[in-house]
Amino acid sequence: MSTEMNSLLAGAPHGGASVDRDAIAEIFAEIALEAAIAVMSVYTSDSHARRKADKSPVCDADEYAEAIILERLAERLPSFPVLAEEAAAHGKKTVAGSTFILVDPVDGTREFLNRNGEFTINIGLIVDGAPLAGVVYAPALGQIWIGGATATSCKIAPGATLPPIGERRAIHVRPAPTQGLTALASRSHSDPETEAFLAQLPIKERRAAGSSLKFCAVAEGDADVYPRFGQTMEWDTAAGDAVLRAAGGIVLDREQHPLRYGKAGLQFRNGPFVAWGDRKAIKPSSAADR
Repeated sequence: MSTEMNSLLAGAPHGGASVDRDAIAEIFAEIALEAAIAVMSVYTSDSHARRKADKSPVCDADEYAEAIILERLAERLPSFPVLAEEAAAHGKKTVAGSTFILVDPVDGTREFLNRNGEFTINIGLIVDGAPLAGVVYAPALGQIWIGGATATSCKIAPGATLPPIGERRAIHVRPAPTQGLTALASRSHSDPETEAFLAQLPIKERRAAGSSLKFCAVAEGDADVYPRFGQTMEWDTAAGDAVLRAAGGIVLDREQHPLRYGKAGLQFRNGPFVAWGDRKAIKPSSAADR
């Protein structure tokens, strides 16, 4: 990395306005592509699945990928504190300052264990409570989504060299279709509140999907709304949220405010949220009244 880039990144935690969002997203993408090699080696072998203290699943892929990601982040972005899912599961749930990185080494471990391909590697940058850069990589599908000041996507295999931004597909949310919205729901998590929320919208089509792929589908204009009222953690959503915001969308909390990050007092848990593509489709009471 250049001296100029090192200087920029080193100063970022004390002045978020100077962060080069696209440059950091590129670094995240390169790291995710490397970590995916380890993830896919486990995907095609014995994953040694087990349960964490909170009863959620974990396997070798989560731990191998997180080790690689943390090592590379320490080398390339040493000034940024990092909060990663598996480290947090072992008691590390603190980050200093308003600028930090969130890592989910395998988002959608259930999908990974079910071998349906709908799992992702997520890395996101938070500055002053907002996700400013993020990468979502689905190695089994060979697709990556990158969000900084702009949002792009491309097909790419684990370990491959990331093509220049000009050779990738620019993505953007779509206007809400007049014939009705396409809604996305979690493949592994459903609840009555989600059903009630969707019932009040002009839904034409509904699809199920795993992991952060739902954020990416809205970001690239393949869907319009993704509600989630069950519990999620900040590392689950930061990268996909960054991609969606870079593509022109928004993620709103129950009070209709953009979803915030760095909620240490809540152990970095998210409350209910709704991800939207076209902001004109948002109904003022739709999230706040639930």
